[in-house]
Formats: sequence, structure tokens, C-alpha cells
Amino acid sequence: MTTLVITGTNTDIGKTVVTAALATLARAAGRRVAVFKPAQTGIAPGEPGDAHVAARLAGEGVTAVELARFPEPLAPATSARRAGLPPVTPQAAADAVRKLEAKYDLVLVEGAGGLLVHLDDEGGTLADVAALLDAPVLVVAAPALGTLNIVQLTGEALRARGLTTRGVVIGAWPHEPGLAERCNVRELAAMAGAPLLGAVPEGAGGLDPARFAADASGWLARELGGTWSAEDFTAAADRT
Repeated sequence: MTTLVITGTNTDIGKTVVTAALATLARAAGRRVAVFKPAQTGIAPGEPGDAHVAARLAGEGVTAVELARFPEPLAPATSARRAGLPPVTPQAAADAVRKLEAKYDLVLVEGAGGLLVHLDDEGGTLADVAALLDAPVLVVAAPALGTLNIVQLTGEALRARGLTTRGVVIGAWPHEPGLAERCNVRELAAMAGAPLLGAVPEGAGGLDPARFAADASGWLARELGGTWSAEDFTAAADRT
């Protein structure tokens, strides 16, 4: 796998931290890694965007690449239009990834919000980028009430486009999960039509890079380079 596309069921659910964990484990395995953000919104000039945050957490040796930045915290197409700036098209994003693939062993493409958020006014989406690249998609989901519907819709949208769902990762598992979170653990894989491949603890993004690197393996499954077990995690959630 040269490229992995990371999408979410919503915004602010932990995509960037999951991306950082993926980068951390890939670097530990000796792979050259780039984190690519096609369109960053809501960040002022000079402030670190999601790709840079992921690269910082992952530690030295991970490259952050941002194709475009738009000032207002809106969908990329809307933010670009309001700023009078050219939007990012799926083709431009795919072309940029292809160039990175020539230099890196793994390119992690982090989307903005959900799978079908518009990148441009023609309705281009992250799903189109994944299709152009023929790349699998990892879905980052919230664990709380309401997530099952969105996870199933995302899985159905991916299958309808002939795309491969690599799996689902819980973006921020609470320290004290409630009934909905505990029950949802058993349902997420079935809703997505793909395996549950990890759970990142709430607050992991606030760790220093050394601690983040030490803990990341325990958050992601073997298929993603870690040691996390869906069976063990589900059993523990049942006992909580």
C-alpha cells in the first residue's frame, strides 16, 4: 500500500491524530512517510494545519504537505469561493499525491470533514480523489450515539463508488465510555462493512511526540502496523 486516504464521519473526530498514529507506526517500520492535506480550511497564515500537526506528533522524518489553504472554517469549496481563491480539484489533489508517491513509501491523504464534502463547485470530493488514485479509504468514526448511521452511510457511499474501505478506527475513545459508546463498538464493523482496526484514546493529540510514539502501537491493529486487538477491546468495553 503506497497511499491511504483517511476520511471521517464528521469534522473534529480525531482524523488528524489517527493520521499521526499511522505515520508514527510506518516510520517505526522504516518507511518514508508524507502526510498530505488537499485543502486546509479555517487556519490563519503561519498557523500549523492538520498535516503539520500530524507530522509533529509523529516525530522526525515525516513530511507535511498542504496543497491549498482557505481562511474560513467551512467546506473547502465554500471557503475557497468566499475567499475568491481557486479551489482544489480532485485531479489536482491526485496529481500531487502521485508526485509524492515517487518519493515516499507511504502517503497519508487526510480529507476535510466527511467523505462527500465538496472540494470544488463541480462537486468533487475526497471519494473522487481516492478513485483517481485507486487507493483504499480508512474511516475515522466517533463512538457516540448517532455514529452508526453515519458509518453505514459512509460505507455504502464507498461501495457504490467501487472503493475499498480499509477499516474503521474510533477517533477519540472516552476515558469513561457510556452505554452508547460501549454498545456501538460491536456494531461499527458491520455498519461499515469493514473491520474495526483501532481506537485512539481521547486526548491523545495532547501528548508529546515521545509519549505519542511509545503509545501509538496500542491504538491500531496489526493490519495498520500496531498491536491493538478488536476482540480484546470489545471484550473490555463489555466489561466496563
